[in-house]
Amino acid sequence: MTIEELEKAVREYNTAADIDLIRLAYDFAENAHRGQIRKTGEEYIKHPLRTAHYLANLKADQETIVASLLHEVPDMTDVSFEEIRKNFGEEVGTLVEGVSKLGNVKYRGVERYIENLRKMFVSIAQDVRIVLIKFAGRIHNLETLHVLPPDKQQRIAREVLEIYAPIADRLGIAYLRGELEDRAFPYIYPEEYKKLRAEIDPYLEQKEQYLATVASRLAAQLKEAHIPVQSISSRVKRLYSTYQKMIAHGLESIDGIYDIVAMRVIVSNIADCYAALGVIHHHWRPLPGRIKDYIAQPKLNHYRSLHTTVFCIDGHIVEFQIRTPEMQYEAEAGIAAHWHYTEAGKQSRRTAVKDLDWVQEILKLQGGGDGTDSDEEYLSALRLDIFRNRIFVFTPKGDVINLPEGATPVDFAYQIHSDVGKKCSGVKINDVMVPLDSSLKSGDVVEILIEKNRKRPSADWLKFVKTHLAKSHIKQQLRQE
Repeated sequence: MTIEELEKAVREYNTAADIDLIRLAYDFAENAHRGQIRKTGEEYIKHPLRTAHYLANLKADQETIVASLLHEVPDMTDVSFEEIRKNFGEEVGTLVEGVSKLGNVKYRGVERYIENLRKMFVSIAQDVRIVLIKFAGRIHNLETLHVLPPDKQQRIAREVLEIYAPIADRLGIAYLRGELEDRAFPYIYPEEYKKLRAEIDPYLEQKEQYLATVASRLAAQLKEAHIPVQSISSRVKRLYSTYQKMIAHGLESIDGIYDIVAMRVIVSNIADCYAALGVIHHHWRPLPGRIKDYIAQPKLNHYRSLHTTVFCIDGHIVEFQIRTPEMQYEAEAGIAAHWHYTEAGKQSRRTAVKDLDWVQEILKLQGGGDGTDSDEEYLSALRLDIFRNRIFVFTPKGDVINLPEGATPVDFAYQIHSDVGKKCSGVKINDVMVPLDSSLKSGDVVEILIEKNRKRPSADWLKFVKTHLAKSHIKQQLRQE
């Protein structure tokens, strides 16, 4: 990608962008990096330029684009952060310095990566754009990973799969997560990658004409129902995501995975999303248990969409995803969408990170005074809150509580309030009495029974609770008693 192509891409989504400033940043970085060559043999400026290209795909704001072009200048040259601030402003200077502070710690497993993780979450709270630049730069590093020795390939790819991709997922940035995972996949699991690639490529060729027919048929049906449609297209599931699903379901092949290719239907508003779902179900029979309403109940990373899987033309199983243009952009860009909306005057970027409760919980772990006294406990909490799937359960009043997989009723009780947790004496799940150490599942309705005079929690609960929140409250309440 050239600087001219970057300028054109930014201008398409941000007509108010200062293109001259972006060109100035490029010229400044090119001059600073002149003579520096990457191991691929390319001029070093290609790296920040490619980083900026990935961020432009997310419709990143002007300051992020400028900072991405400059993000390695202070570390790789004699140019200081003060010079960056003097030439490009305080905001850009803070972003560039933030990326530098994240550093390049050699990855030796999550356990030895604690300090860099702490820095990363502080950066997310300070300004999530710092982490976006870091992630986009890492994608370009993966593009050129083939020039490195095998041991470095393995280290960098594993760092991406274990650290960067899960955090990108929790930030809701499907585009960055998918790019990171699919580029790291062949280095960590080369044989599995080749096998899956060989299976999926002919499958996609076979499906191409069929899906075009489905799109044409659905367009006619929605037109007949007077539902305006912006687009109907097919999307291919990411390779690594497909591989993970095969592992989770114990599958040897892609047979039994129904969303390798899904039809994506984009309509104008939420009412039309539900109307389109009705049309699809009117013409094709849905599979039981495969209807998911992420509009009424968004995922933890704020992903919204309607999903349904149906017996479609000729009885073939097809998944449909129905959403608005705003939902589509948010699904790809996640929290990065907040900055794009700010430019359009739609919402305040200050609320962006505050909306992510899990970030606030992680920061509490770093603040001390909550029972987390060791790296081991901190890492354990991170694995629950960041690197683990989530479930959604309900209170009897219909409020949604999100918890990590394997969470228990006691975890649920403490998520509601510390006093509810402490006084918990029993639980009903879906109107059935069960033990307090039972594992909850998505969709469960959980009713906590309270013993009003109870003064302290049971120390035995520490043996089975899963969340850091529950553990820290139980320890604190036991100490107080």
